[in-house]
Amino acid sequence: MPSIRRPIVASQFYEGNAEALQAQLTSCFLHKLGPQNLPTINKTNHPRKIAGLICPHAGYMYSGPVAASAFYQLAQDGKPDTIILLGPNHTGYGSALSIMRQGLWQTPLGNIEIDTTTADALLNKTTTLDIDELAHRFEHSLEVQLPFLQFLYGNTFKIVPICFQSQDYTTALEIGHALTKTIDTTNTLVIASSDMTHYEPAKTATAKDQAALKKVTALDAKGFYDIIETQNITACGFMPITSLITYAADICATAEQLSYHNSGDITGDPSNVVGYAAVSFKKQN
Repeated sequence: MPSIRRPIVASQFYEGNAEALQAQLTSCFLHKLGPQNLPTINKTNHPRKIAGLICPHAGYMYSGPVAASAFYQLAQDGKPDTIILLGPNHTGYGSALSIMRQGLWQTPLGNIEIDTTTADALLNKTTTLDIDELAHRFEHSLEVQLPFLQFLYGNTFKIVPICFQSQDYTTALEIGHALTKTIDTTNTLVIASSDMTHYEPAKTATAKDQAALKKVTALDAKGFYDIIETQNITACGFMPITSLITYAADICATAEQLSYHNSGDITGDPSNVVGYAAVSFKKQN
């Protein structure tokens, strides 16, 4: 029987039962800070263009509408078969760079299977990835992406979860290039899970985040990594983003900022916010 990674932020970051969660996801798509429409899956037999997304991972009350902007565009692009999830390690558990290669991930909307074949292919192209379930057991950054994906596709896709504790640029590059060597770009998606600046006034948070996002849309991995360091931008998933930029540049994708808001836009208090961004990366052929 496969091992099951059970949800740890259901009833906290998002609703804990299927009916309430479906309603919450619907409200994220219809929200005034989101796409304001429900997604429709493009089922035409056309080549998918979206190779990657940056999505936030806060509670849906705060970041859900921004995340919905990314998933709305994904739905219009069609359905990927495998989704590689890159997220930061907030807990400190596990190894510096951790992958799960088998088993199921559970949410209130059902179970999602890990793509063992793709996980093993990635392991064969890197020297830094460890097989380690502990890093994922209590980490929320990848989990909160799954209900949005299930809202679109049910449980008909597979995932490869990778959790970053390392903050080394060379490691981020290695993972990005390993994605390039491994992925069948026809029907695989990479999601980098990250919130942006944490706990600063909205004005300074927005300025910092837009400077960083400018490097993202320019596909400048080193420039992005450096501005995070030099301007002390507290984007928790900057390593996953750096890997995704590297991969996107390798495959000659283009990047587009889809949405940017902060928690103050929800609470009405701009004095101490967290920034949230949605970015898509599209193949050109």
